[in-house]
Amino acid sequence: MRKVIIADDHPMIRGALTLAVVSAFGRVEIVECSNLAELIEQLTEAGDADLVLLDLKMPGTHGFEGLLTIRSNFPATPIVVISALEDPQLVAQALSLGTAGFIPKSTPRAELVAALLLVAGGGIYSPPYLNGETYEAVQPAEDDTEFARRASTLTPQQRRVLQLLGTGKLNKEIAYELDIAETTVKAHVSSILHKFKVYSRTQAVVMAQRMHLDTFGEARET
Repeated sequence: MRKVIIADDHPMIRGALTLAVVSAFGRVEIVECSNLAELIEQLTEAGDADLVLLDLKMPGTHGFEGLLTIRSNFPATPIVVISALEDPQLVAQALSLGTAGFIPKSTPRAELVAALLLVAGGGIYSPPYLNGETYEAVQPAEDDTEFARRASTLTPQQRRVLQLLGTGKLNKEIAYELDIAETTVKAHVSSILHKFKVYSRTQAVVMAQRMHLDTFGEARET
């Protein structure tokens, strides 16, 4: 392990994760990012990192948007999700998108270090218990896993169009907000429907909401 990037908008969380990384790996290069743009810039400059610890909700990203962006552009970079959201289905969906682990922010230091060592050794970490349920009880359904695979093929712009579709905006409104032509929006929508294998905008939005690709709704991280 040579380089670890910690992406979280809370300085105290980044500090705690830094201590855990040092405990697990000793002297490694640690880079801290507070938003998605900084993370992408770091990965672009470095080419890759040995490990990215990624907060699911920070400036520049909602839901799994940031995760999918990194997976699409830097597929060789291992990602571990660090989140205050501990819903078992969320864990299952994150792992189905190809992450190397999902670590709740409430995880004790010793277990966090053990989780990092597991990932470094090629394993996949999932919390043993969430809300009294074992992770094995909430493995994603086969159709969810297949949809996650399809969702990972969306471009960043297509994901943004999908988010705006979820707010009920018309094509011309999306075009105005993204400063692109309405014909370009129509092309993006058509591509989204093709990749999701659905026939309507509503179906696409419903599927995206089920996989938390649009937002976390009323949930907020601490």
